[in-house]
Amino acid sequence: MAKTFRVKVLRQDGPQDGSHWETFELPYEDGMNITTVLLRIAANPVTVDGKETTPVAYDSCCLEEVCGACTMVINGRVRQGCSALVDALLKESSDGIELRPMTKFPVIRDLLVNRKAMFESLKKVKGWIHVDGYYDLGPGPRVSPKVQEEAYPLSRCMTCGCCVEACPQFNEHSTFIGPAAISQAILFNMHPTGKVDRDDRLAVLAGVGGIADCGNSQNCVKVCPKEIPLTDSIAEAGRDTTLYTFRKWFGR
Repeated sequence: MAKTFRVKVLRQDGPQDGSHWETFELPYEDGMNITTVLLRIAANPVTVDGKETTPVAYDSCCLEEVCGACTMVINGRVRQGCSALVDALLKESSDGIELRPMTKFPVIRDLLVNRKAMFESLKKVKGWIHVDGYYDLGPGPRVSPKVQEEAYPLSRCMTCGCCVEACPQFNEHSTFIGPAAISQAILFNMHPTGKVDRDDRLAVLAGVGGIADCGNSQNCVKVCPKEIPLTDSIAEAGRDTTLYTFRKWFGR
């Protein structure tokens, strides 16, 4: 393993500014991940040309691939910085490591993006379960083991943005709500209490920007770090919205 390695970062000072590349050379350490790399740059923000610069801006929180905040494009593939190990990345590309912000969201600064569009999509499909209050409501409805097994993989979504980054239909010119929101609609429609809003969610999926806008490229399921069966959710959403539309036609 080389004693040093290079990291190329696509930087941008603000939402309205142009982007430019800066390259850093760092000493190799055992067990480094991209979060460590960015911390080392922050401690000594000097490029390979000897130019003093600012620390790289990025988002992070849990540092264990649970929150999805540190999602970025690393060596051309969207993933989380906290779980992207330097050893593996240098095997992918001996020339070094390249970091870019996700392309489907507005850049705030450097690798930090505004993922508001994803959260707005979750609001459209009511990606939650209503409660009547915060007092003890007693035992909730029973959920069969079969439904639990089907729901658990969908519940692992952390709204990281990987699926929409890889989705050709999700872009600034489209109203498509994206695979994550579709899958969350299916998740909450499976819940005994969440079913109260089932038709509201299906109405969104059947409308503009809904399931009909999915091009079935299946890129989403390939890049999901939680291995969520997104294409299964999309297929189920297609069936459910078809039945919902027929019910509406017949006034039921």
